[in-house]
Amino acid sequence: MKAAAALVLAALLGAQGAFSLVCWWCDGAESNWGCWRWQWCSDSDNYCATTYVGGGFGGYSSQSISKGCIPVCPQGGVDIGIAAASVKCCSSSLCNISGASSVKTNYLILAVGILASFVYLLGGRL
Repeated sequence: MKAAAALVLAALLGAQGAFSLVCWWCDGAESNWGCWRWQWCSDSDNYCATTYVGGGFGGYSSQSISKGCIPVCPQGGVDIGIAAASVKCCSSSLCNISGASSVKTNYLILAVGILASFVYLLGGRL
């Protein structure tokens, strides 16, 4: 029994050495609840990434979340009020569980932008 357990442990440790990174994976999920699969990364992949793209206008809003292994991290984000996009990276197994939530649609910025547009348009006609 102890020999079988030691053999299984050695096999797992050997596999862990060959594939050192495991990331959560999904492609175009509407929320984090659609991202519960694991992906074994290749030797060239150094990061787990979460990509968030979302937008909204009026009563309509949409978002897409993708997760997986990547070799180079293009981490960053942009939020223009009605649309937002971000990429978050991390470098330990299963670390990309969050939804890159630091960038989300901001309705206050959207309202200020629309108000500024109206003021600009009305100001040009006065």
